[in-house]
Amino acid sequence: MEKGRSYTLKVWRQKNAASRGEFKTYQVNDVSSGSSFLEMLDILNEELTKKGEDPIHFDHDCREGICGTCSLFINGRPHGPEEEITVCQLHMRTFQDGQTITIEPWRARAFPVIKDLVVDRSAFDRIIQAGGFISVNTGAAPDANAIPIARENAEVAMDAAACIGCGACVAACKNASAMLFVAAKISQLAMLPQGKVERKRRAQKMVEQMDKEGFGSCTNTYACSAECPKGIEFTHIARLNREYLTSKFTS
Repeated sequence: MEKGRSYTLKVWRQKNAASRGEFKTYQVNDVSSGSSFLEMLDILNEELTKKGEDPIHFDHDCREGICGTCSLFINGRPHGPEEEITVCQLHMRTFQDGQTITIEPWRARAFPVIKDLVVDRSAFDRIIQAGGFISVNTGAAPDANAIPIARENAEVAMDAAACIGCGACVAACKNASAMLFVAAKISQLAMLPQGKVERKRRAQKMVEQMDKEGFGSCTNTYACSAECPKGIEFTHIARLNREYLTSKFTS
């Protein structure tokens, strides 16, 4: 039978956006190497609750790598040290027994801390509301083959649509830029005929809202793409720039 592992956790604790935060150190013991990272935090929170202490607040939902809610900055990397996974897919066998693990929230002005490791990512929602949709009335659902779409375009659109809006790209960027997120949302519609009607308005409105939210500028370090749990390619940013400039010159 496997012996449980022990870890030293340095966790960012912060009451709210207006309060000063600090790291607090916790020891968690008897953790199975097969436990997920979130299960390990659950174990710690149970111990804190039994002691009458405030449990660590963190976001989670599906725990299947689909929703992107479990956004944590672990040992200096969004979603931890593994490639193309979310925190809920990260297991404790990735870490050495006795290892010290530092856990932080996303660091971005546009993502204010709600409490501890939970940040407000509603800025992404407002960017989508600004233009990441199709409002044209298409009537009843057409047959699958009624609108021919080139295979290459369909694949690029599907790759872009894989973005789960977790914000890892923002957390990884030294400027806290949201360009990869916005680029993915624009690309998935720009490559399909359904998105052509509002093409010009979409690019301008989404970029304007992104700037209004306080995200930083893109300097093409590609850290966003490297840390994206869904492997969204940075080439979408080039498409975003083309869509935006074209809309500006032709509107």
